[in-house]
Order: sequence, then structure tokens, then C-alpha cells
Amino acid sequence: MKKVLDASALMALLFGEPGCEVLTLEFLKDSVISTVNLTEVQSTLVSRGVPLEEAWQEASGYISRTEPFTANHAKLAASLVAQTHSHGLSLGDRACLALGISLNAPVYTTDQAWQNLRVGCEIYLIR
Repeated sequence: MKKVLDASALMALLFGEPGCEVLTLEFLKDSVISTVNLTEVQSTLVSRGVPLEEAWQEASGYISRTEPFTANHAKLAASLVAQTHSHGLSLGDRACLALGISLNAPVYTTDQAWQNLRVGCEIYLIR
């Protein structure tokens, strides 16, 4: 079964933060991430001084597949604004959820604000 990773989950893995132990190689072989969230991870690495190409390799190295942010994902992400606004979700957060909804796949995050969301996909907190 495919598993969708939020940028926060991938960053937990890259930075050895709590929850990273959930993201084993076995777990990651079926993982997918939105290009929007991959951009978030790469941008964070670059902002911390990692050279661009190295940041790309680090950000994408653990993921088995990236999914482009399509027009359908954009529409789904926009439809989530009313439900998620009070939880402070960003466009990147909604892009991740839109991918989970479109793939009918669970989403994994570290973001506690997602804990009580009911948006059409399973949400798992890794910490």
C-alpha cells in the first residue's frame, strides 16, 4: 500500500528527529511525496547551507516516488481550506492531504495540528 509523506515526516528522518524510527527502509519503499512537499524539504536543506544538488539528493533519496502537483490536486487542496484554516494548515500541508485523498492512501506527518482532521484520508502522526 502506498504511503504519503508530509514534508515534516521526511525532515524528521533527515534530521534524526523523534518519530524517524517509524520511517524504516521497508516503510519507505512504498512511500510517495508531492512535488510541493519535496520542494519544502529541499528548500529547508538549502536554507541550512546544503548545496542545491546535494539537497535534492538528500530530499529525494529516501522516497520511492514523487507525484506532480496536478490540477486535480490543486482543486482538492483548495477545497480543504475551509476545513483546515482553523488548524493553520499551509498550502504544502493541503497539497500533501490532496495527494493522500487522490491516491486513497494514508498520510504520515509530525504535525500535531492534523490530529483531529477528517478530510477523506487516514492521517498518522509519527510522534
